[in-house]
Amino acid sequence: MRAPTTLTLFTLAALPFAVSPANAALEAGSAAPNFTTKAAKAGKTFDFSLAKQLKKGPVVLYFFPAAFTPGCTVEANQFAEATPEFRKLGATVVGMSADPVETLAKFSTSECRSKFAVASASPTVINAYDVKLAFAGKSDRTSYLVSPGGKVI
Repeated sequence: MRAPTTLTLFTLAALPFAVSPANAALEAGSAAPNFTTKAAKAGKTFDFSLAKQLKKGPVVLYFFPAAFTPGCTVEANQFAEATPEFRKLGATVVGMSADPVETLAKFSTSECRSKFAVASASPTVINAYDVKLAFAGKSDRTSYLVSPGGKVI
């Protein structure tokens, strides 16, 4: 039996957070839309660029409807617990929500436990990733694993 590759291990580690194929709008192998936006980690805001982050390794983009709601809080807590495992595999976790960066700065500290960044997803980004909920311009709960080459895995 051959040893698993890092990509295989990474894909397996991401499975608990994967969405069903019916919900994932971008298919594996398609180009992940590039974007820049405001983000926060540990309460500090900064400019985030997907292209720049991908130069450091794969990125887990997880879209969620709204900070400080029950389901999104649980999800953020779970990603916070799993972030060290993603780091061991060379990946960065970034939460994406239509919330303003000021709200996300608070969320990044309390619910993300300062372990990963959360970024403000504009309507353009939400539409590009095809994760728009039917109401209020919020994003659906969908996760993508993006390779350093910019492809959805």
